[in-house]
Amino acid sequence: MNFFRSFFSTRPTSPGTMAQASKKVQQLINDNPVVVFSKSYCPYCKETKRTLESIGATFEAFELDKAADGAALQDAIQELTGQRTVPNTFILQESIGGNSDLQSLYSSGKLKGLLADAGALSA
Repeated sequence: MNFFRSFFSTRPTSPGTMAQASKKVQQLINDNPVVVFSKSYCPYCKETKRTLESIGATFEAFELDKAADGAALQDAIQELTGQRTVPNTFILQESIGGNSDLQSLYSSGKLKGLLADAGALSA
């Protein structure tokens, strides 16, 4: 029983780990005009990436479930944005939110403008 309890419990991220994760997240955001924090199995993440690809956007997709420190990175993203869920998309260092937010920007025609400003649209 203890095995299951330890497996399913969430452990808080230690302060040192959190500082490293925050630094890594901020570096990814700073180094990429468009970054999507994602999980490879998430249907909403897949939809966000599919939408960006469909309009010719170049972006960095960081798969949290594939990273050894993914849980700590997700904690750092939550600390930064208040949003724990994925996807969490950043354009020019600003979080635009999740998939529904991205789809709203796409539907309104504003997404292409944001991506153009970021230099993230293929010619």
